[in-house]
Amino acid sequence: MKQPTHTPTDTGTVKRAGVIGIIIAAALLFLLVRILMLQTVGYEKYRDKVLNQITTEAEVIAERGKIYDRNGVLLATSVTTYRVFIAPRIIAQVSEEQGLKYDVLIATELTDILDVDYDYILKQTTYTKYLDRTLARNVDEEVAKQVRKVIQDNDLEDMVFLQAGTTRYYPGGTLACHALGFTGSDGAGQYGLELQYNSILAGTNGRYITARDSHGNEMPYEYQSYIEAQDGHSIITTLDINIQSALEEQLRTAYIESGGQNRATGMVIDVQTGELLAQATYPDFDLNHSRELNDYDKAVLGASGFSADSEEYAKLKQELQLTTWSNKAVTEVYMPGSTFKIVTASMAYEENLVNPTETFYCPGHYYPLEGSKIKIHCHKTTGHGSQTFAVGLQNSCNPVLMMMGARIGRERFYNYFRAFGYLEKTGIDLPGEGTSIFYQESAFSELDLATASFGQNFKVSPIQQLMAVTAVANGGYLLTPRMVKEVVDSEGNTVTAYSTSVKRQIISTETAKKLSAVLEGGVSGGAGAKNAYVAGYRVAAKTGTSEKIDKKNETGKEYYICSCVGFAPADDPEIAVIILVDEPTKGVLYGSTVAAPYLANVMRDVLPYLGVEAVYTDKELANMAVEAPSLVNWYASVAKSQAESMGFEVEIVGSGSVVKSQVPAPRTLMESHNAKIILYTESDMEKTTVTMPDLSGKTAVAANEILANFGLNIRIAGTNNYMSGSGAVAVAQSHAPGSEVERGTVITVTFRNQDADDIAQE
Repeated sequence: MKQPTHTPTDTGTVKRAGVIGIIIAAALLFLLVRILMLQTVGYEKYRDKVLNQITTEAEVIAERGKIYDRNGVLLATSVTTYRVFIAPRIIAQVSEEQGLKYDVLIATELTDILDVDYDYILKQTTYTKYLDRTLARNVDEEVAKQVRKVIQDNDLEDMVFLQAGTTRYYPGGTLACHALGFTGSDGAGQYGLELQYNSILAGTNGRYITARDSHGNEMPYEYQSYIEAQDGHSIITTLDINIQSALEEQLRTAYIESGGQNRATGMVIDVQTGELLAQATYPDFDLNHSRELNDYDKAVLGASGFSADSEEYAKLKQELQLTTWSNKAVTEVYMPGSTFKIVTASMAYEENLVNPTETFYCPGHYYPLEGSKIKIHCHKTTGHGSQTFAVGLQNSCNPVLMMMGARIGRERFYNYFRAFGYLEKTGIDLPGEGTSIFYQESAFSELDLATASFGQNFKVSPIQQLMAVTAVANGGYLLTPRMVKEVVDSEGNTVTAYSTSVKRQIISTETAKKLSAVLEGGVSGGAGAKNAYVAGYRVAAKTGTSEKIDKKNETGKEYYICSCVGFAPADDPEIAVIILVDEPTKGVLYGSTVAAPYLANVMRDVLPYLGVEAVYTDKELANMAVEAPSLVNWYASVAKSQAESMGFEVEIVGSGSVVKSQVPAPRTLMESHNAKIILYTESDMEKTTVTMPDLSGKTAVAANEILANFGLNIRIAGTNNYMSGSGAVAVAQSHAPGSEVERGTVITVTFRNQDADDIAQE
């Protein structure tokens, strides 16, 4: 048998086949290994890639916690609003399939409802590469109902959508705007408590994951999931809306009446706990429309002369808005002026550097450096003459305070300055707290000591100044101020409760009481802070007027900061108040006239509200306003006899026998001096009127006499002088000069002392 033979060609084929087999095997092995790697090591990475391509993830916003005042009054909450959006890809697809222009239909139907430009809506429908395009945000329920109707009436369920969300809402509008702050478009806090407690209020957002096909249609998918949002906690603040409202009203009035140019600020604090009962800055802004300028800033912007489309206009607008948003009480610093004399005096009393009977002589100036010609003036350039230290403090005498500063010495003064908290932040739970500007200890000279002793040439924040005075009021303890009392969950359960935080005791209780008595004497005794007087309450206060030496007006004259700080009742303090007006321009520019009267008004409103009972002196009782009795429907003769027995002068008008009406109305308050009641005995009688006189600059005695001659009654406001005939003069009246007023009407006249008794001059 013949053996087969192997040709070279056959051998080559086998070899090639072997090589190919090896290559295929290697490729298969590589693919197997690759698949194994993808399914193990790279599984999560590539799974997420696939999911990202076929799923969309929507964030489920957590409900933001609420903000309450200390009594449970709602200050900030979240309300349901809606985002209106469209699916451009679906709109294009359905329009092509049905031969209809759904883009035009949607734009036509929604333009007026959403108050959005027609062309804008039409343009959004062209972005077909996006799954959705937003047409409007923060739409309320009423508008949402109209959108739903459009969707239902036109079968737009797959093209137009409503997504529920939340928008921050502030029931009080402007109330406590600087303390509360506001949230941004993303719902996060941007200013005030909203920012400070953002992590607590915000909660944790959830997620909702859905799968869609390449056309954007929703489809079932095993990875669809819902992660529930965790709602935020709520906070209960230390604020009291009644006290807040009283403070805001007085700040507004003080700023407007004094022609302020650089805002005003004020605070009311519980001196025992450090809790802020009220905190405000004026001009304010509406928290529900925080991006809009307030009327004051609009006027400034309008008067700038800049074109609305210019860079200068945009820059000024932004500056005005940022300034308005900032909390002046916490973020800015100022020269405290004579209000700081409280601190200097506390050092002197604590160190026993002066005795009650020791006298000091004020010639109207003082030479702080021995052998130097440098002279610093007193506000009373003719001098106060001989006086005790207590009287010097009440008179706000710069030389007396400088003499005491020299006794205290630089090192001791600096240490006390630090102890009172001026070289550190107060720690208030609000963002952006400012820091003081003071001398380096090594560079603190004798001349610096002299000016610092009466509150000039350094800067502190209003909250620092208030806390220092609060320490005097509460017996010498420096506290940490607080704006929040509690954090609570959605069920009202307490999560965190904040208590009083005492940093240190600075002065003894004995020193604090001694100083309180001196400051109260400066109010009730008719000295520097007399415009802070409140009948029935012992108010301890100090006024201040500091020059802004780093800023001058167009004529080269310095601007001033006028302030007043005080606490009450002086013998058992409960609250402290600070009022500050920056750059007033109208009237007599002293803290005693620009700030003190409004501090008194806050005290007058707040102390009775807090349950502090008024205790009147014999003099106050003798000068208290009386209430008009109710005499309508009485026999005229009996009514006249009754009113006269109460000290009223009575005039009967008409021929009837029974009183039909009276002026002033029953229960109207008026001063007892020359008080008159007019009784009308016929119905619909024409009342006799008089032309209202101008009482500007008149004393209380003179004003009362003028009004009595016109058959009018007087109600005195703003002074403790009553009918003493000296000191205070009329600065305002309830009825304008020249207006027609019914005889017997009570005219409220505001009196103020105009003494220049608190200015810190060099």
